[in-house]
Amino acid sequence: MQEQPDGLIAELQAKNPKAFERIYERYSESTFGIINSIIHDKHLAEEILQDVFIKIWNNAEKYNSSKGRFFTWILNIARNAAIDKTRSKAYKNKQKNLTTEYFVDIIEEKTSLSSKVDAIGIKKYINVLKPYCKKIINLLYFQGFTQAEASEELDMPLGTIKTRNRNCMNKLREILTS
Repeated sequence: MQEQPDGLIAELQAKNPKAFERIYERYSESTFGIINSIIHDKHLAEEILQDVFIKIWNNAEKYNSSKGRFFTWILNIARNAAIDKTRSKAYKNKQKNLTTEYFVDIIEEKTSLSSKVDAIGIKKYINVLKPYCKKIINLLYFQGFTQAEASEELDMPLGTIKTRNRNCMNKLREILTS
């Protein structure tokens, strides 16, 4: 794991374009991986990536290191932007006209987390979690499901999904910090 680039973040917050370039170089590949794992469309994922980095530039002063790591802040922006796009009417209409090849790719990806977790480098940590944690994390964080949608998909009460998600994330946090 890379250490927190506090000086670089301070420069970004001071609107230094060189700092922004360095942050883009450092984080764009992983950020693209998360977006693409939700969107499944390379060109659209690239557009969203641009939007994400514009948000990072415009909202850099809102980042607070006491609330979490900078990389986590970026990934949350990316994940939310990708999920927002999947919920948009234009995206939903586009999905109605997809080829069968696209659906085969989605089915293959749903059976394995490996390509997605490798995109952000946490495969070895995810693999030690219980199977239900893998399923919940896959649905909520890599496929963009809401907790209600995950509840339906896994045929579990919403409260159970929320509790297990919290427990799984706490376990993952514990693994990452040990």
